[in-house]
Amino acid sequence: MNFQGKTVIVTGSTRGIGNTIAEQFASQGANVMLSGTSDSVNTVVENLKNKGFSVAGFAGDLSTPGAAQSLIEKTIEVFGSLDVLVNNAGITCDKLLIRMEEEHWDKVMEINLKSAFLCTKAAARIMMKKRSGSIINISSVVGLMGNVGQANYAASKAGLIGFTKSVAREFAARGITCNAIAPGFIETEMTNSLSAELKDNYLKNIPLGRYGTSSEVAELVLFLASDSARYITGQVINIDGGLYM
Repeated sequence: MNFQGKTVIVTGSTRGIGNTIAEQFASQGANVMLSGTSDSVNTVVENLKNKGFSVAGFAGDLSTPGAAQSLIEKTIEVFGSLDVLVNNAGITCDKLLIRMEEEHWDKVMEINLKSAFLCTKAAARIMMKKRSGSIINISSVVGLMGNVGQANYAASKAGLIGFTKSVAREFAARGITCNAIAPGFIETEMTNSLSAELKDNYLKNIPLGRYGTSSEVAELVLFLASDSARYITGQVINIDGGLYM
């Protein structure tokens, strides 16, 4: 897949799946705007620039309208266009429902769902004028099947699926596609911190018998953003080794 001359935004791209997605787009010739909540994004950007990639960074809380709009404006200022938006920013704050405070619910909803709404709204204005664009939302298998201790996270990821389908219907006439990806258990810095016992329990429920990788998720994102997927919209594609069928 060749994204030479295309401009891509990947939110939540300082580490984990988002960082891998950003690097893979850049390796295929795309101009990539990375985002994070702190200035640490600048370090990630410098590392990618040292590899010869065309990248820039934005630091801010994308659950606020001003920051989301500024992200889009900076992307246009630096690269001159916008072709792909990947809404990947997300957090967890796991607690059993009876112990979950409102702040735990609200923060997860703001970062995981509201930021996608605000970024998509701002990006769509650019894409509608071009009559082309691709929006890819990173949901989760938890949004499809639920999980103990993750009522807030599951609700936010399920909301992202409904949001995806609505956006796909609204903007299809303008040549804009919108799809969601629902990863299962993917090896990242966050999952590596889990105990061996917990990881083994997860593994028993995965038919393919292994965890996924960030690269595998990134490859699916790139496919959905490519011309090969221009007739695919409003879909939720699981990448979970058969965990949810």
